[in-house]
Amino acid sequence: MTSVRSARRSVLRVGLGVAAVALLAACSGPGASNTTSSGSPDTGSASSSSGPLKVAVVTHGSAGDTFWNVVKNGATDAGKALGVTVDYNSDGDPGAQSKLIDNAVSQKVGGLVVSMANPDALKTSIEAAVKAGIPVITINSGGDKSASFGAIAHVGQEEGIAGEQAGKKLKDAGKTKLLCVIHEAGNIGLSQRCDGAKTGFGGSVTNLQVDINNPTDIEARIKGALQTDPSIDAVLALNPQVAVNAASAAKGASSKAAVATFDLNADVVAGIKAGDVLFAVDQQQYEQGYLPIVMLKLYHDNANTVGGGQPVLTGPGFVDKSNVDKVEEYAKRGTR
Repeated sequence: MTSVRSARRSVLRVGLGVAAVALLAACSGPGASNTTSSGSPDTGSASSSSGPLKVAVVTHGSAGDTFWNVVKNGATDAGKALGVTVDYNSDGDPGAQSKLIDNAVSQKVGGLVVSMANPDALKTSIEAAVKAGIPVITINSGGDKSASFGAIAHVGQEEGIAGEQAGKKLKDAGKTKLLCVIHEAGNIGLSQRCDGAKTGFGGSVTNLQVDINNPTDIEARIKGALQTDPSIDAVLALNPQVAVNAASAAKGASSKAAVATFDLNADVVAGIKAGDVLFAVDQQQYEQGYLPIVMLKLYHDNANTVGGGQPVLTGPGFVDKSNVDKVEEYAKRGTR
């Protein structure tokens, strides 16, 4: 166990070292669409190590999801800083995401960054990219399948560990009955978070499935669960938008349940300051966009790899009343 922890600390130091490069980039605003291109003008195929680099970033983010806007900001900022053309596309449907990967392969991009909420659905497309000689870096989710699919690195947080720490933090706050809200069906990372929370919490944990695309229904379902079982004294959201719905639902149900969440946006920051949200688990998703572009640039120019076969960890960290004021200014500009 000691050697594993040492390895994790070593990987984290590597990630933080590369993250220092990120501080040199100018920061973009919080708004982002699901498709974008940045960096150098596209001069065609960039798969050759001697030509300009073009990277395709393909995530499972839904349109308007502020979490993925920050990932996109990180990728495009890195592209601008390093002279790398970055094409960002996303689709929450695994089949559609797989097609976006196939399109990037057909365009002979020089690098590919992929989030894997549903790894098995993307396996064939990612392996086709690797077979075509395109270096792949996975981000955010699916890290346990990354190396077996042929990716050169994974950037993100270990969801089970993050969930366990969130559960422990709620336990330490004196909570005894937890509702864990899963907002995307089939997203393996979300299940890992709730499983980890159950381990760390130690008390009663119930999962609630909702649809991220229907905020009205999310609030109604959480409110209904709190009214049905008034003994629920903690709600763990796995998305900042869901956290806002959960806080509103708790008020509507006249429940004193504490609301905690994974990930940040301006509303969650405001909720922490107001006392409506206890804390947020911060995986620093800006780094999940920025670092892979740096890593692919190093691989393209100098055949460097990062991580030594272990994930480059961007979290978890925690944002609560003790540090929310500092983080707030970065959240407003779209980098936290």
